[in-house]
Amino acid sequence: MMNGRKKLAGQRIAVLATDGFEQVELSVPVTALKAAGAQVDIVSLHGGTIRGVNLNKPARRVDVDRTIEEARVSDYDGLLIPGGFINPDLLRQSAMARDWVREFDHQGKPIATLCHGPWLLASTGLAEGRALTSWPGVRDDMVNAGATWLDQEVVRDGNWLTSRGPQDMVPFVREMIQLYAGGPAGNGALTRRHSDPQRERPAAWATTAIRLMPHMSMGTVLGIALIGGGLYAARRAGAGTGRQGMAAR
Repeated sequence: MMNGRKKLAGQRIAVLATDGFEQVELSVPVTALKAAGAQVDIVSLHGGTIRGVNLNKPARRVDVDRTIEEARVSDYDGLLIPGGFINPDLLRQSAMARDWVREFDHQGKPIATLCHGPWLLASTGLAEGRALTSWPGVRDDMVNAGATWLDQEVVRDGNWLTSRGPQDMVPFVREMIQLYAGGPAGNGALTRRHSDPQRERPAAWATTAIRLMPHMSMGTVLGIALIGGGLYAARRAGAGTGRQGMAAR
């Protein structure tokens, strides 16, 4: 809380999702948004319920509050787009979803997304000249859309906040709340305008988690992702220290 008041009290956030959303990428941010005082609506391509996934396996359903035909951008203070490789792929094929995202951006309203979610941003034609991150496997899609892709936990560029995936959930949620509250970016001002290179190999935590399916819960998937993300960050930090030490010799 800030001065005894929840940071997002009075805010209304739209979560644009359809079938195939990554369970943890919807449930964890939504829980955090509600805890911060926001009202959250699930907006989808169809009514009823939508089915989540844990990686490549079906997960729980969530109720849809409004269809995209019923929802108006003017009713919301911000937009959240969960990832998963199915959800944003279906959304990017919807002209209504693309137009909805464009309208949020044209009005300067904050947009937060992670993992494969930036696919939808790329399909709107708005990514050119923007800095962002995403699941590393779709890095080339972002670059080909004209964006600067950064291999970072989170990237804040104007009204956009992007993150790589479940392995960065803690910093993503922290920066998401800050974005919707109108606070400054935790990663400071963006000055670098060249993309980071492609990864040399896929994330070990993701391939391990898929091999262990279907016996894992959403919490286990998130735990493996967070541990894997921490190990990757530690390796990068160690490699950076090693390079600096060699340069100093």
